[in-house]
Amino acid sequence: MADLFADDLPPPRSDAPREDAPLADRLRPRALDEIIGQEHLTGPEGAIGRMVAAGKLSSMVLWGPPGTGKTSIARLLADAVGMRFVAISAVFSGVADLKKAFAEAEKAREAGQRTLLFVDEIHRFNRAQQDGFLPFVERGTVTLVGATTENPSFELNAALLSRAQVLILHRLDAAALEKLLQRAEGLEGPLPVTAEAREALIASADGDGRFLLNQAETLYSAAIAEPLGPAELGQFLQRRVAVYDKDREGHYNLISALHKSIRGSDPQAALYYLARMLVAGEEPLYLLRRLTRAAVEDIGMADPQALVQCLAAKDAYYFLGSPEGELAIVQACLYLATAPKSNAAYMAQKAAWRSAKETGSLMPPANILNAPTKLMKQIGYGKDYAYDHATDEGFSGANYWPEEMEPQTYYEPVERGFERQVNERIAYWNKLRAERGDG
Repeated sequence: MADLFADDLPPPRSDAPREDAPLADRLRPRALDEIIGQEHLTGPEGAIGRMVAAGKLSSMVLWGPPGTGKTSIARLLADAVGMRFVAISAVFSGVADLKKAFAEAEKAREAGQRTLLFVDEIHRFNRAQQDGFLPFVERGTVTLVGATTENPSFELNAALLSRAQVLILHRLDAAALEKLLQRAEGLEGPLPVTAEAREALIASADGDGRFLLNQAETLYSAAIAEPLGPAELGQFLQRRVAVYDKDREGHYNLISALHKSIRGSDPQAALYYLARMLVAGEEPLYLLRRLTRAAVEDIGMADPQALVQCLAAKDAYYFLGSPEGELAIVQACLYLATAPKSNAAYMAQKAAWRSAKETGSLMPPANILNAPTKLMKQIGYGKDYAYDHATDEGFSGANYWPEEMEPQTYYEPVERGFERQVNERIAYWNKLRAERGDG
């Protein structure tokens, strides 16, 4: 196996890690084209690939799960365009560290050297600290590359986001993780696991390449004589590892079968696949997240209690623990499988998101604008607003759409479950609108 993958390894270079460095460091990519799983960004047509080809970087925020290559991309970006690389962590750095980094960048700029400032966990800086980046980014003192595992929309200042491009990194899929293991085997030799245990090891990483390599290093360091099967692997790593059948039906096939059995209203099949995964050692919280997704995607307003059942099952599992808490997961699964189905809310979301992207920032009609000041009232904000509760029906029938936009229909309830009642209400309101000449 070592010979098989030796040709895939990058050539040694002067700053290569020491031989006794952790496996993840020794396998760290040395060029952007060696980054695994992020080709949508680093490839020739990706945002990063295009910037490197042009030889000019703009500030950016790399948003993605742990172990997906954010730090490696930032370091290799600096190498690719000949920039000075400076890295700080928002966890360990304060204002003094930032001031020092900016001062050194100013001196480097005067000497004709551009600086790429990489800020790991950038969301950990508070709003005032984030504002401190702005003048240096605007003047070109530094090109900022921030890394975060949190949604930038919620964690970063709007002013900072307006000056940086948000690039989304994907969790590593099974193929990318397999490639990482192959690179590890090119250095250390075959992993001491069976084919089924190898699949389980990849699934247990949950898209985190660094975690996978750390687990592989643990296996190598133990000098295991005989390959471990899934059960032995889980016991050795002290981590619940899913067992996979010899026909290689794996993690994602089983979770897909569970979801589609629920969607198809087959409680018996849904319970079977749920049991398959729980018995194999799948993380119960992973299953609860998928059940909750099914509740909002495939049941939605046809039975709003489906979402409540899933969240209650999560609380019950936390409260009771395993194995008692797994009965709450079973109850949620059966509730979803036997509930009336509707994807109307799911389809409405997609349609509304599409409209929001297409229409940009249209102003709502003046009658429903917020008018907290006298000036706003004078220019018409909130004028002629119809207070719905002041009408006999509790419904004014006013127009709430921007003047430049025709009213849209995103949400179309089905004639099943609770949505039948919702449909009746919407039809009644549409009738009132038509009678008042607003329809």
